[in-house]
Amino acid sequence: MHHVLWQSVLGEIELSVSHATFTTWFKNTELLDQNDTGIVIAVPNIFAKKQFEVKFNNQIKTVLAKNGVTPKRITYTVTSTSKKTRVNRETTPLTEAQQTAESLITAPVANTYTKNAPLVAAGGLNPRYTFDNFIVGSSNDLAYTASQAVAAHPGIKYNPLYLYGGVGLGKTHLMQAIGNEITKTQPGTRILYISSETFVNEFLEHIRFKKKGFSEKYRNVDVLIVDDMQFIAGKEKTQEEFFHTFNHLHQNNKQIIICSDKPPKSIPTLTERLRSRFEMGMTIDIQMPDFETRCAILTAKAELSGVSLGQDTVEYMATNIKTNIRELEGSLNQLLAYAEMRGIKPDISTAEGLLGNIRHSRPQHITSKQIIERTSKHFQLRVDEICSPKRDKHIVVPRQIAMYLLRSELHLSFPKIAGELGRKDHTTAIHSVEKIEKAIKLDFLIREQVASIREKLYA
Repeated sequence: MHHVLWQSVLGEIELSVSHATFTTWFKNTELLDQNDTGIVIAVPNIFAKKQFEVKFNNQIKTVLAKNGVTPKRITYTVTSTSKKTRVNRETTPLTEAQQTAESLITAPVANTYTKNAPLVAAGGLNPRYTFDNFIVGSSNDLAYTASQAVAAHPGIKYNPLYLYGGVGLGKTHLMQAIGNEITKTQPGTRILYISSETFVNEFLEHIRFKKKGFSEKYRNVDVLIVDDMQFIAGKEKTQEEFFHTFNHLHQNNKQIIICSDKPPKSIPTLTERLRSRFEMGMTIDIQMPDFETRCAILTAKAELSGVSLGQDTVEYMATNIKTNIRELEGSLNQLLAYAEMRGIKPDISTAEGLLGNIRHSRPQHITSKQIIERTSKHFQLRVDEICSPKRDKHIVVPRQIAMYLLRSELHLSFPKIAGELGRKDHTTAIHSVEKIEKAIKLDFLIREQVASIREKLYA
């Protein structure tokens, strides 16, 4: 009974909020209990709990009332990740890749690692990076799910796991979280985390000084994690050595995890045989966090520092900082440090004062006209062409991207978006936004085009 009621509530909420908002906050929730004193709703973490109590409580009350339920009190409680993922599949279907990844997490697969092998001292891992403190949003949900699958059963399915995306988006956090999770659940597993620069330097020392033990170091591990793989490009001998290391580990069912700022096919001077091997496993893009995810990150980081930020302060910072998580964290640290030194509460006025340079360097208000003009210019089209009824492919795709940006950047309603692009039927806007949302996850070219236009809008 609880399950049916909550599915009805979620279904109605999904129609009234953005896809990113639903995925970030509502997707992993569950109605645990309903009695005379009230109802209990399970949420995935403490940050979601606060968000529901402050921002979404009235909305949930309204939707419950429409379904004939008027509780005296709504209580939010934090539950484990394993419990929440079973519920959300019926409200927002996962992609085939996500379903495969999640199925691996619970699959009863035998471990192929040598339990008695000595554990490399911390393996170069930073214990601060865990799955528990990684904020999941629509920009990184697939990468997060696949990473959990790899941590549960390394060397079995997604091998290699290749993560790519811009700086400061959480690639290193996820890779190290995999290593830390394996260390915790499978003691004795030999894990080595390095940067490609370390591999290059040690290989050069191996050649120059004839040092022994280089190959053994990298081939006698169960999990090899390599950061910033793009720096190996152009180094032919190093690529050849890594190729042999890769083959040895892969043939022995050892897990390989790689990250880069580009997909394999976009790394210049990367040998074809390495490129094909990098693409043989799971290649996943981590994108820039959306508004809701940025809000969740700021709230989480502030909570870890023992500070509770007001919702207006969080939303101000999330609105003005759109580049990457590192800049977001840096600005938050600046705000918290200033407030602590002055003995004041960090509020929106303090944030405005400290982050004023951001408002001067970026436009305070992006308009519909600017988005349409920038998109047209990017694709070398005239504005009247992109707003015309023409159905040529070279016009349709830019028009769909413009609609997506109007939705993601300005949060316009679908009827408003349709009107801005000269369309009468708002279902065209719904279809266009959904199509680009899917394409961004699967098509690197579309992803690059959207990122380029967005970057120019805020340049």
